[in-house]
Amino acid sequence: MLRLSSFLGLVAGGASLVAGLTVPASGSVPHPGVVSEDAANGTPQLVATGAVGQPRTDALTQLDDTVYAGGWFDRASQGGNTYDRHNIVAFDADSGAVRSFNPTLTGRVWALASDGDSIYIGGKFGRTNGISRPNLVKVDATTGAVDTAFNARITGGRVNALVVANGRLYVGGAFTKKLIAVNLDTGADTGTFDLAITDQLPNSWGTVAVYAMAINRAGTQLVATGDFRTVAGQPRSRLFVANLGATATLSSWYYEGFTRPCSSTNPRRIAYLQGVDFSPDGSYFVVVATGQISRTADLGETVCDGAGRFDLDDDSQPAWINYTGGDSLWSVAATGPAVYVQGHHTYLDNEGGWQNHPIPTAVVRRGIGAINPTTGRALAWNPSKPASVGGKAFLATQDGLWVGSDSQLFNGDPHRGIAFCPLP
Repeated sequence: MLRLSSFLGLVAGGASLVAGLTVPASGSVPHPGVVSEDAANGTPQLVATGAVGQPRTDALTQLDDTVYAGGWFDRASQGGNTYDRHNIVAFDADSGAVRSFNPTLTGRVWALASDGDSIYIGGKFGRTNGISRPNLVKVDATTGAVDTAFNARITGGRVNALVVANGRLYVGGAFTKKLIAVNLDTGADTGTFDLAITDQLPNSWGTVAVYAMAINRAGTQLVATGDFRTVAGQPRSRLFVANLGATATLSSWYYEGFTRPCSSTNPRRIAYLQGVDFSPDGSYFVVVATGQISRTADLGETVCDGAGRFDLDDDSQPAWINYTGGDSLWSVAATGPAVYVQGHHTYLDNEGGWQNHPIPTAVVRRGIGAINPTTGRALAWNPSKPASVGGKAFLATQDGLWVGSDSQLFNGDPHRGIAFCPLP
């Protein structure tokens, strides 16, 4: 096992965290190679309690030398010590030491972003430190104190995704407008993203919502997934691409295959597209999905319980789809040499296979795996991370890959909820 205190020195070129660094919320930080299967020692672990029997990390961000993990938990441990932390914990990226940062939230955390000396927390909650800030709050990155000047007034549903780009905070979720760009200081809607997202998929669970989003490194394009069929008055089932500028406009890019259903009729699987990430150069994105297997006639054309690469210069077909064969994928990080995916899957390369009946060429990849971005086939990287629901958070940094999930083990070692894979 690698010691957490050593991973900064392992980065190619001797790169290190820089004061004032804000790590992008998407996973599109370029890497020189594939990260280690051997997770670093010393990272905190989430602790199962009577109140939260299956704790999980659903969001990650980093500011300077501190990592922030949000989700559903009420206790964390590190270095033989246990800490009460309600749905968010902060710790030193090098030593793993838990910070005193400890805001009190009345609900679950689904999204995190960082900027300057502040952390933005999104989810489903009403108050933070006793102050009313429904579903989105800005806090001091050190003390956890609420910045009362920031009040986005997000009502109508939870926040699922946060990305800082272009001097704004992009907010996606199930609230009234579904996706907006707000002022980083005040939380006021800047009006720069005003595309109507409407028309819920028939028989789907919940309401119209944005599930996940990513913004390319140039800050010029946004891709989002969710439960909708219309954006800015145009057909856009489950996914859309927007061009960002002084005012966002809907891109003409759209893959018609996203209109087709997967085989599941479960209301929670109708809007099956989930996590999404741009490649470091912004030339393509990868989207992952639930939905059970593709219908027979749609195999190779619908991203159902799998991951699909789509090139921005071609909306006619996917560059590739890698199927699990009936198990969900929730999150993705595209770093250049690899496309990392998480879920509760057992297989990759299982096109046409089905759970306990894989095709002969399927490979075992429990809970996590890496895909070659060119060929679309599984890489040899295989740390194995059995999961219950499956992991919903990646954070790629210049030093490696943070993994947030509900798994107890990573490559056979205890790393409940949080693991870090350094670049060798």
